[in-house]
Amino acid sequence: NLPLVIRYLERERGLSEEVLAPLVRERRIYADTRANAVFLLRDRLGQAVGAELRGTGTVQWRGMAPGSRKAEGHFDVGQANAQRIILCESAIDALSAHILHPDAQAISTAGVTPHPAWLPDLLATNIPVACGFDADQAGDQAAQAMIVRHPAITRLRPSLHDWNDVLRARHRA
Repeated sequence: NLPLVIRYLERERGLSEEVLAPLVRERRIYADTRANAVFLLRDRLGQAVGAELRGTGTVQWRGMAPGSRKAEGHFDVGQANAQRIILCESAIDALSAHILHPDAQAISTAGVTPHPAWLPDLLATNIPVACGFDADQAGDQAAQAMIVRHPAITRLRPSLHDWNDVLRARHRA
């Protein structure tokens, strides 16, 4: 099912083969038996703690693999020593944000999560962190809650609903 998933991510989501290929090789992105895109969540030691799932068929859906401990890990793309970090609501948005901002490491919180357990460790790196949650009421409220709790975080609001919408609009232009 991997070719179906890759085709979906490239054609439907506008994600580049250049960004996807290394993640597929490292098995951080793969396909399950139902042809869902699977995005591996890892903890700070690099151990798998779950996975985000995205349906690639005619019915679009997203969820978590059974047993996932999303508070303990995240999906990320980009260099760990990046100039900045962008927090996103989903793995697809993290991939899109990284393509749009190649100097950044983009990290998925696997949902609108204003205080993931791993955030204090991330902030301790002193790399600037921006909350790039969706440009909607839930994203704005969660970003505000995150910034109130961690004033060093800034808001980086996508110009469209989410980073994948921005990326796909760029391809259409």
